[in-house]
Amino acid sequence: MARALPSRADLIDYNYAVAGHDGTLSDVDGELFIKPCTAAEIAFYESSLAAHPEFAEYMPTYMGTLTLDENQNGKTVEEVGAALIAKHSLPEVVVPVKTGKRIETNLAVVLENAAHGFVKPNIMDVKLGVRLWADDAAEEKKIRFDKVTEETTHKELGFRVAGMRVWQGHGAKGSDIDEEGYKIYDKNYGRFSIHRGNVHEAFKNFVFSESAGIDEELGKLVAQAFLADVTRIQAVLEGQESRMFSASLLFVFEGDGAALRLAMEEASRSPATLVNGDDENWEEDDDDVVGPKIYVVKVIDFAHATWVPGQGPDENALLGVRSVAKVLEHIGGV
Repeated sequence: MARALPSRADLIDYNYAVAGHDGTLSDVDGELFIKPCTAAEIAFYESSLAAHPEFAEYMPTYMGTLTLDENQNGKTVEEVGAALIAKHSLPEVVVPVKTGKRIETNLAVVLENAAHGFVKPNIMDVKLGVRLWADDAAEEKKIRFDKVTEETTHKELGFRVAGMRVWQGHGAKGSDIDEEGYKIYDKNYGRFSIHRGNVHEAFKNFVFSESAGIDEELGKLVAQAFLADVTRIQAVLEGQESRMFSASLLFVFEGDGAALRLAMEEASRSPATLVNGDDENWEEDDDDVVGPKIYVVKVIDFAHATWVPGQGPDENALLGVRSVAKVLEHIGGV
């Protein structure tokens, strides 16, 4: 039976965000991610789906929009999705982020939740770019963001770790570990603890977790899988003409070592090898059995994104993408 697209009253706070704005929500089942947004962000999703399918493959799956103070006129998730599929070929899932600020809007974009379907999702948000502000930014914002660039890895590497949640195993305790056993690396970690000389350690902290059963073998496989997708994203961006200020790469993978190993073993028995949560040849069918999820890589956060025909690739974002690829090569032993 088709499940109704939720009204504002049916939504709950989203607890897995690791960076970005406050006010993110979820349905009670955790399948949807509802993010307050502007009309410009929605326009970027729709134009990407319509005219840039190679890039759209690495965006969150766009389900539609909600008005946060109104009901949805009886529309269902399936009806919204069917309308979009009729127009476009949809990509996969995502989970955006938290800065402590709230967007003043009643409009929200509805996305599939990238963290849904994992036993213990480990999540990392990597903000891209040297310049973080769009052309229409206020002077105060330009000054504030330029200070962030100057003081962080944005300046030399074109990216900053904006936040991470890493599962530490059953029974893990500590001042920086939440009630579910996740170690939380907040925005201050990337702002004040990470520099060019130790940035590899930050990625190792994300990928490797002996206490959760993620040993060197598994961690390197995850890093290599991430690298494959980041390399493809780099190639797509090099062939497109866009500008995306303060967009991010979102990384999610199975943080329970036993579940991760099982998922990899199951994937190895199928015709496809280790792949992202997406499968280009997969057709939705209620009778299909979907295997356990291994990892997801997406580009997210398009509040200040636009297509710019004739102006060339987005070298500002690409610097960060290329730098992330080099880090993943290092820790993946490639």
